[in-house]
Amino acid sequence: MQIVHSSHNFLLMIGLFDSGFGGLTVLREIRERLPDYTYAYLGDSARMPYGNKTQETLYRYARQAVDFLVRQGATLIIFACNTVSSEALRRIQQEYLPEKYPALKVLGVIRPTVEKALETSKTNIIGVAATRSTVLSGAYERELKKLDTTVQVYQQACPLLVPLIEEGWEKKPETRMILKKYLLRLKSCHIDTLVLGCTHYPILESEFHRKIGQRVRIVSSATATAEKLVDYLSRHPEVEKNLERKAQSKFFTSDDPARFTALGSRFLGEQIAPRQVELVNLEGV
Repeated sequence: MQIVHSSHNFLLMIGLFDSGFGGLTVLREIRERLPDYTYAYLGDSARMPYGNKTQETLYRYARQAVDFLVRQGATLIIFACNTVSSEALRRIQQEYLPEKYPALKVLGVIRPTVEKALETSKTNIIGVAATRSTVLSGAYERELKKLDTTVQVYQQACPLLVPLIEEGWEKKPETRMILKKYLLRLKSCHIDTLVLGCTHYPILESEFHRKIGQRVRIVSSATATAEKLVDYLSRHPEVEKNLERKAQSKFFTSDDPARFTALGSRFLGEQIAPRQVELVNLEGV
C-alpha cells in the first residue's frame, strides 16, 4: 500500500473534498465548464458515511482534508459534500482559515445550490431530496429562508438511494420503485423546483425527472456548484490568475484504491487511478 503524506508535484490548483464518491459528480460538472485547470480530488472513503458523525468529528475531518489539499498545492478548495458543507464549512471559514491559511478560499455546495433553486423557482415552493443527515441538519431550509423569507420548503430524506447507487442499482426497477415512493409527498406539495441535495443523486437525475414530472425543474447541487464556481472566478480575478492550467486531475482516497477506481470511474464518467493517503497523522503537522 502506498501512503502519500505530502506532494508538491503541482501547485496552484483547485482541490475538492468529499466523504467518498459523490463529489466526483461535482468535479465532472466543473471540468465540463473549466477544463483547463488543475484539480486534486480527495475522497475520505475509509471513514464514510459522514452522515452519522458528530459536528466536532466532521470539523476535524474537514481540517485534515484542508491540510492535505493545501499540501498538494490547493489555493481554492470546494467541499463537494452536502454533509460537510452543512456541518463544518462555516466553522472552517470563520475559525480555521483565518488562523492557519488566511489566503485560502474554501467554498461549499449548499449556498450555490440554494441560489440556483431560488433563481429557478417561479412559485417559491421548493422541494429538497437529500440524505437523512442533510435533511435533519435543516441546512437547505435555513439557507433558502435566509435569502428569501417567503419561500416554502418541503424536504424528503432518501436514505436508501446512496447505497443503491453505490451498488450500481440505479437502473433496477427496485430503485425506481423506492424513488417513486420517496417523491410522492413532494409531488403532493405542488413544488415547482426540486433540489437534489446529495452529490450522488445526479447519477439518478433522469429517473428523478421521470418520477417527479416534467412540470418540476430540477436543480442538482453538482451543476449549481459548477455554474457558481465559473461565476466566482470571473468575479475574483485575484484567485483565478493564480490557478495553474495543466488540464489534469489527481485523485486520492483514504481507503482501498481498487474500490475507489471501480466506483469513482462510474461517477466521473472516465477511468481514474487514485493514490491511497493517510489523513489522520497529518493533524498538527
